[in-house]
Amino acid sequence: MSEVHEKIRFATGDMAVYPSYGVGQIENIKVQKIGGIDQSFYILKILENGMTIMVPTATSENAGLRHIISKKDVKKVEDILKERDIKHSSQTWNRRYRDYMDKIKTGSVFEVAAVLRDLLVLKGDKDLSYGERKMVDTARNLLVRELSLARDVAEETVEQQIEQLFA
Repeated sequence: MSEVHEKIRFATGDMAVYPSYGVGQIENIKVQKIGGIDQSFYILKILENGMTIMVPTATSENAGLRHIISKKDVKKVEDILKERDIKHSSQTWNRRYRDYMDKIKTGSVFEVAAVLRDLLVLKGDKDLSYGERKMVDTARNLLVRELSLARDVAEETVEQQIEQLFA
């Protein structure tokens, strides 16, 4: 295994973030024979819906599996959410939607925060499409769960704080 794949390591019980799915808990680390070769997998149970995902340990970093953000990074997320000097592009809603979806798929909490901020600011100017409203919910859910764990506060508290920022 290359050194790159050794950087992020998880143990059973650790919380981890998987792009587009959000926070989950490593329930197990399993070895399975695939094509005659033993491969190890993180068994990740997503908190929001109970879905179980098998992530190969050797490529977990490439897949975007990462630890919950630090308290220091929480401040950066809050700064992103507070930023209001953003430019709205004149893209069609479906082009914007694709761009935002690409950002969410990166798994970066900072990109997710930017998507939420941009959509909530845009919502103040015009009606969002159905897809954009669903994306607001997705981005909010991804952020709220991770921020509540990073800050060790209730999800409701984080949700209220986000609502206050955009009231």
